[in-house]
Amino acid sequence: MKTFAAVLICLGVFWAQTSALNTFVLHDPISNYVTGTMTIHNEEQIVDVHVRSGIYSSDTIFDYTHGYIATRLFSRNACFIMKIKKEIIPDLQEIGRLAFERETMRDVYSPNNVWAQFQAGSSRLGHLKDWILYGKHIENLCTGLPLYELVATEPPANDDGCASAGIPSILGLKICEELIANEY
Repeated sequence: MKTFAAVLICLGVFWAQTSALNTFVLHDPISNYVTGTMTIHNEEQIVDVHVRSGIYSSDTIFDYTHGYIATRLFSRNACFIMKIKKEIIPDLQEIGRLAFERETMRDVYSPNNVWAQFQAGSSRLGHLKDWILYGKHIENLCTGLPLYELVATEPPANDDGCASAGIPSILGLKICEELIANEY
């Protein structure tokens, strides 16, 4: 069984590197229901994730060429943008390998989460200079929506107000509102 798993992993690495377009079906790690899809565009260096989970639905673009992640949370009708940091966000090949393993072996589950926060009231609408910086894929996802810049952070003590996005069972993106203490 270990040899079979090693062969699948090697095939996944080579397949992700050679195939121009790969689509993976994303399953909930607990119930195994289909929650969305993830498509990797190797030539464009883009990962396109669609998660359908009621009020927790989201679309996320990982644009490795421009170095940004954008998540559109449908429950908040807003777009959240974060710079890709290599120390916390896996590269394109690693995401492809994890997706291949998850789809073929079903029992691989990554608890990796990236915690990020935004400040309410700090949104803006995108302008031409933003779309040049973020690229056309993120522009298509976020045009007309309030943009919030995300900053990587540590997990909060209470994550009740946080929204989930990212890639289910591979890389979770936990988006939390920064709470500002009022001084009296």
